[in-house]
Amino acid sequence: MHSVKQTFAHDTWVMPYLRKYKWLLVLVLFLGMMTFLSAAALMFNSGYLISEAARRPDSIIYIYVPVVLARGFGIARPVFRYAERLTSHNWVLRIVSDFRRKLYQAVESKASAIKQTHQTGDILSILADDIDHIENLYLRTVFPIVIGWLLYAFIIIGVGVMSWPVGLLMALLLGVIVIVMPLLSVAVNGAREFKQKQIQSHFYTNLTDEVLGLTDWVISGRYTDFMALQKAPIDDIATLRREDHHFQWWRGFAVQVFFLAAVLTLLIWSGATFTGSKGMANWIAAFALALFPIVEPFLEISQGASEWPVYQQSIERVNDLSNDEPTLPRQHELTAPVQQLKVDHVDFKYAADDKQILTDLSLTINRGEKLALLGPSGTGKSTLLKLLLGDQTPTKGTVSIDGTSVSLLQDQRAQLFGVLDQRPYLFDTTVMNNVRLGNLNATDEQVKAAIAAVELQPLIESLTDGYDTVVQESGTRFSGGERQRLSLARILLQDAPIIILDEPTVSLDPITERQLLDTVFDVLKDKTIIWVTHHLAGIEHVDQVRFLENGVFDMQGTPQALYRDEPRFRKLYALDAGR
Repeated sequence: MHSVKQTFAHDTWVMPYLRKYKWLLVLVLFLGMMTFLSAAALMFNSGYLISEAARRPDSIIYIYVPVVLARGFGIARPVFRYAERLTSHNWVLRIVSDFRRKLYQAVESKASAIKQTHQTGDILSILADDIDHIENLYLRTVFPIVIGWLLYAFIIIGVGVMSWPVGLLMALLLGVIVIVMPLLSVAVNGAREFKQKQIQSHFYTNLTDEVLGLTDWVISGRYTDFMALQKAPIDDIATLRREDHHFQWWRGFAVQVFFLAAVLTLLIWSGATFTGSKGMANWIAAFALALFPIVEPFLEISQGASEWPVYQQSIERVNDLSNDEPTLPRQHELTAPVQQLKVDHVDFKYAADDKQILTDLSLTINRGEKLALLGPSGTGKSTLLKLLLGDQTPTKGTVSIDGTSVSLLQDQRAQLFGVLDQRPYLFDTTVMNNVRLGNLNATDEQVKAAIAAVELQPLIESLTDGYDTVVQESGTRFSGGERQRLSLARILLQDAPIIILDEPTVSLDPITERQLLDTVFDVLKDKTIIWVTHHLAGIEHVDQVRFLENGVFDMQGTPQALYRDEPRFRKLYALDAGR
């Protein structure tokens, strides 16, 4: 119980919708109750009808009313069942819509920094499982348990009014089914379900990482190792599911045994109570049969309860995703053209780590200037880019555009920055749609002009479907250089004044790399460019070079001055030139 309260202490996914759709919830519960009460009434009436018909087979007048009631209850049960299913799924469809929008807003609000706290597989797990689990929480746990408890209370009160000792005995027998069995299911099978969910979640994360690195697995010839990594968690999940099925069978058998005991109790009590006359004997079968339709919701209580640990983890995961949304300060807006990007005496270290990443960095980039940022891996280049974009806030110092901190310009981010990284994503849609993402209001002519500017017009127009060619998932229809050019066309349409190039040529061959760099710096000649690179090919395109090492600028200056004055620069340049 404590864990349940703790789960919902700061919940923003489950309880708000119970309150928002409370009257629809009341209707669902009412219809569910009426479904099983109609079924119980049908069996009760049928027991009386059969007994009365056997006692007086010569005259239908004595059983006319029970016959009519049998027809009425027989119609009422499927009608209430259909209405209950329709209403409960209406509930689910409403919250599905709310969930999808809420999840999108949670991810979108922190999209720029989400990779810092979640792996790709984590997000896929939330999308694939956690939202579905919260939807099922209502259909498979909340509704059945509440309806089952209401029926339990109805039966105990109804029998207790006629005989409190029998009512007490029924409370004990049925209490094992609706209270003890669910608690046992949570303790035994719930732990197994929780473990299965953990394995499955880790499997999503690991499989995503391995698929993203599939090329390396293939090149290294480690196909067997790759398949073994996938097989182990699948076998573990299969084992847990077999154990789950065995437990469910024994639990169902135990429920049926206690239910049989409850039926026998009613049968014995009614046999002792309603034998004063032949007419009263008709009620014996009626009371015994009335209990049978109730077994279905009682079985669902234990199954729904056993799944609670899985739902609990899902609720906590989605709440963790949405409740830690960053709070942005009041945003400003730049109206004049951007003139200067400035890094002023910036220090930075991550909150969870005392290691200093950047130390007293200062940098000024004026409008139209081109800067190359070089340095070994792990020296802080990626961190500096996050500071420039506003994904991170300096521990000390400021990062500003024309005197305004970038943290106050996040509403204008898409208008200020364009980013071309190592693996720009292309969606499984047409060339036109992919490029138009840079500016959704761009005309077809403007999109085609951007494609022509990046020198892809001859290629695209030579294809059978031309600009309507589907690029396929991740742009696999095109080569690496062509994907970069399509992404560059997207940036041209975006028309942001500051462009960040995050090693866009790292996976390209030298000839393609040179051609792409020439194109990039030609079509972006009027833009401010910050180019992160790991070598010096194409360095002549920039106005200044900064070497970042151990969190500080080790070398800085124009390419010409560094080549003239720095032996280390000349050595690196020679290595990249293949000398």
